[in-house]
Amino acid sequence: MLVSSLDDLPSKRARQRHDMERTADDPTTTAGRSEIGYRPLYRQVYEKLLKRLADAVWQPGQMLPSEGQLALELGVSQGTVRKALDALTADSLLIRRQGRGTFVAEHDDQQSVFRFFKLRPDGDGAGIPTSRVITMTEASPNADERENLDLLRTAQVVRIERLRYLDGRLCIAETISVPAVLFPGFARMEVPNTLYSLYATRFGITIATANERLKAITLDARQAQLLETTEGTAALEIDRVAVDLEDRPVEWRLSICLTQVLHYNSLLR
Repeated sequence: MLVSSLDDLPSKRARQRHDMERTADDPTTTAGRSEIGYRPLYRQVYEKLLKRLADAVWQPGQMLPSEGQLALELGVSQGTVRKALDALTADSLLIRRQGRGTFVAEHDDQQSVFRFFKLRPDGDGAGIPTSRVITMTEASPNADERENLDLLRTAQVVRIERLRYLDGRLCIAETISVPAVLFPGFARMEVPNTLYSLYATRFGITIATANERLKAITLDARQAQLLETTEGTAALEIDRVAVDLEDRPVEWRLSICLTQVLHYNSLLR
């Protein structure tokens, strides 16, 4: 935001004082201090903006209002808004585009695909995954699905079995389960390669985080048949539960991966 003179810019100390006053007057902060501890003001702004994303006030790909507009609307300094937007960007929920603005992240962007897909070829291949669906049904959840998706016995799940390829090479057999109540009509739809884009655009569910557990296994007879190899072959099992912006488990995915010519790549910060 451009200003006409230095006098138009409040001092850093004044902005900090204003933010502390807002925090002291905010009943949610007072409650937070007694129940869950002090929350910085930028974190409160983060949560308010996150709620708007969860409520689909801003759609994937949509540009957000400017930092100045958001600061005026929320009654905080522009620096506080910027810090909250930086945190949402670090969480891959927003994308900053130089000279254009801040946009809601889209899961069909290549960088978003690789946020959740961590397998890479050992060589120089592009490593962009493709997929082929084997089965897709709506059914009662099994014990693992009930546990991972926090479902009752009376619930229904949409269950997908598919194969995935890297650079044309078969390397993954996976089972994906989602609560049918959150994805009405999903079992009758054509399944795209990138599911998280479909979740956001068709069902209003944005994946915020995913917890993965990795384990070395050997293939049983059916896994070996699906992956066109021999029973007892060493493989990597990736057990993932994906959570949406409202902190609900919305997808359980079990991927069985052949790793003879690929590896799992994770960037630790």
